[in-house]
Amino acid sequence: MGRVDGKVVLISGGARGMGAEEVGLFAREGARVVFGDILDDLGQQVETEQRALGHDVAYAHLDVTSEADWQSIVALAEERYGLLDALVNNAGISISAGGGAGNIAMEDTSVDDWDRVMDINSKGVFLGTKAAIPALRRAGGGSIVNISSIAGMTGAWSRSHPYNASKGAVRLFTKATAIQHAAEGIRANSVHPGPIMTPMSESTYADPEVAAQRLALVPLGRRAHPIEVAYGVLYLASDEASFVTGAELVIDGGCIAQ
Repeated sequence: MGRVDGKVVLISGGARGMGAEEVGLFAREGARVVFGDILDDLGQQVETEQRALGHDVAYAHLDVTSEADWQSIVALAEERYGLLDALVNNAGISISAGGGAGNIAMEDTSVDDWDRVMDINSKGVFLGTKAAIPALRRAGGGSIVNISSIAGMTGAWSRSHPYNASKGAVRLFTKATAIQHAAEGIRANSVHPGPIMTPMSESTYADPEVAAQRLALVPLGRRAHPIEVAYGVLYLASDEASFVTGAELVIDGGCIAQ
């Protein structure tokens, strides 16, 4: 029996990286998974691969900055499976200098870059939560897991000012959600990964010198495998975390313990 057997879970940003890892893990643990992304080819590929393994998953296009897309994918989950038990707000982006490894100075941050990061990383979480709450309420309660970052807890791990600000916003938004909806049996928690081996971070670690500098700050001396973060997300979405809400789960190899 799986840890989320029979639950219906909605995951954003599920076409690659940590999101795709979450889709696979939740499916293996018995969940019925609806997931979305703007990378339709990759998303459909993940859907095909998971179905070939006998997993009940469904992909749909999802631009997390679109309220209509969110309403559509939540409706899909309820129409296909009858209810929604959990939402994982996973989608996110980071912008660094020239798309490369270095930090970008605040003075060199464009308004367009600021808006893009905040729209996807922060407004996307708001819109996803807003769309999912009525469905979770109809299901009699559920779980929301928001992927933040250790960059949302300490300035030292921000690649850029908008990324840091957006992830800090997710952290506090999660707590406000948890307090407001606790009486309805809806839990909300945030996950704060450190360095992870995902496509989004590859440009940062492509420069060996920069990679060495960053890894020197990780007590465990390496980046996380996506599955190591996905297991934390699974825990918070499952009934194992039935008394956990408004909490921060840090999965960072010891980075911010220093």
